[in-house]
Amino acid sequence: MARAVLGVLFAAGLSGACRHGELRNGVYAKPGLRYRVGELPPDWKQVGIRENDLAFLSTDKAHSMAVNATCEGHEDASLQVLTQHLLMGFTDRQLVNQETRPLDGRDSLRSHYTAKLDGVPIELLLVVMKKDGCVYDFAYLSPRGRFDEKLADFERLLDQFKAEGRQ
Repeated sequence: MARAVLGVLFAAGLSGACRHGELRNGVYAKPGLRYRVGELPPDWKQVGIRENDLAFLSTDKAHSMAVNATCEGHEDASLQVLTQHLLMGFTDRQLVNQETRPLDGRDSLRSHYTAKLDGVPIELLLVVMKKDGCVYDFAYLSPRGRFDEKLADFERLLDQFKAEGRQ
């Protein structure tokens, strides 16, 4: 899940090299699934993290993003429940704003939180959507007080998202 990559990227600033799919020309493909994401500016570096399809770290190593799709094992949990799963491991969580917005023709739940990760104050924007039997989750993490610096990049990634279907 996205929470795993966020913790690793933010706390350690390190990345692994374990990916189970490939991003090419804005389309991520892994066995059984394809989806399109928006292109990010050059100050984002793609990093490999086993728990996520896609993970990106800003060149200043202060901001991170993650995208993941799960098509099995999630049963039919609500968007609220799925969002709570993404918050596991974060302490002192405070909901700033939560709203439902369309994403790729479906409702998505957008949740902005302040929290702490290993005692460090952070801000998160989590977006969860279900489509065609899959759960898509998106996460943006920043140091508290710097949330708006890279938010437009995350919004661009979301605006161009399109599930291309299960294969």
